[in-house]
Amino acid sequence: MTGPLLDPSPASAGAPPALTAAIVGGSGYVGGELLRLLAGHPHLRVAQVTSERLRGRPLASVHPQLRGRTEMRFVGRDDLEPADVVFSALRHGETAPGFDAISAVAPLVVDLSADFRLRDPAGYPRWYGWEHPRPELLGGFVSGLAELHRDEIAGGDRLAIGGCVATASILALATPVRAGLVDPTLPVVVDALVGSSAAGSEPSATSHHPHRSGAMHSYAPTGHRHTAEIAQEMDGLGGVGEVALSVTSVEAVRGILVTAHLWLREPLEERELWRVFRAATRGEPFLRVVKQAQGLHRHPDPRLLAGTNLCDIGFSRDPGSRRLVVTAAIDNLMKGAAGQAVQAANIRLGLPETAGLDLPSLYPL
Repeated sequence: MTGPLLDPSPASAGAPPALTAAIVGGSGYVGGELLRLLAGHPHLRVAQVTSERLRGRPLASVHPQLRGRTEMRFVGRDDLEPADVVFSALRHGETAPGFDAISAVAPLVVDLSADFRLRDPAGYPRWYGWEHPRPELLGGFVSGLAELHRDEIAGGDRLAIGGCVATASILALATPVRAGLVDPTLPVVVDALVGSSAAGSEPSATSHHPHRSGAMHSYAPTGHRHTAEIAQEMDGLGGVGEVALSVTSVEAVRGILVTAHLWLREPLEERELWRVFRAATRGEPFLRVVKQAQGLHRHPDPRLLAGTNLCDIGFSRDPGSRRLVVTAAIDNLMKGAAGQAVQAANIRLGLPETAGLDLPSLYPL
């Protein structure tokens, strides 16, 4: 049976017309997650999905989670028809050169690549190794991270979805930095543990099973490209001395766990920190403070968030110094990619922010 929100046919009689979405580059893990979310979205209907390599093949042939939900097939980019929103899930470096054709599809463009995440074009040669082909477009993109940019998203037509490691790190750091609690002369140190799906669906030496099984290897002890995004957001929140990011690959498919070390201006007591974190997460549909005195799940754990758009945040005050340790857990394919994109699109389109995203996690997993 074809799922109604993945069916390109018109809405049934008496039902309000759904807004239409196109997905460019829909064959990878992120494209699959976008399709899974939009298959259950009450207001958005996927009209077309592109893949040059898989043109003509059924979506379910590469996204088995869609079996029985749709009979749609991949089309080429040249075949795209007008839609209300286009999600671009192309590889890094592919969206910007073809942006004019992509933006002609829909008035709202949601880009999930790295092509428009940095505001300064000089950051691309340093962090990505290539000159930006369309630097004049960078200023027109708004960060798609709703917890920091909700008002800008509501008025923007070009949304840039953050990197998965950057998203978890920014959400870990944002509350104390925005509250002015952090000593701005000292660095913040961020350690990120990352599952294998963050590397994408194309196999590589680092994702090869004999190399990945049982792995705990330092993927990027320094120089990870998401450092630039984190520093950019911290500058907008008041600034920190420096961002020192290290990324470690672990044996997990989904999930990112960030442990951030910050130094406070003043030796605040834990009850004061509780007030700050509660205030920052109050009213945020996808942020939760996880900090329990006892029990197995006292701290954020990405395994408990698989398939959800949630970010769990915890904190611990070092009694022997001014160090504050903040942890954040997300599903990298959801809050770190597809879920963040759908949340941002909902806001821009005037839809309920949680539409298509009100998904509980699985336990045990």
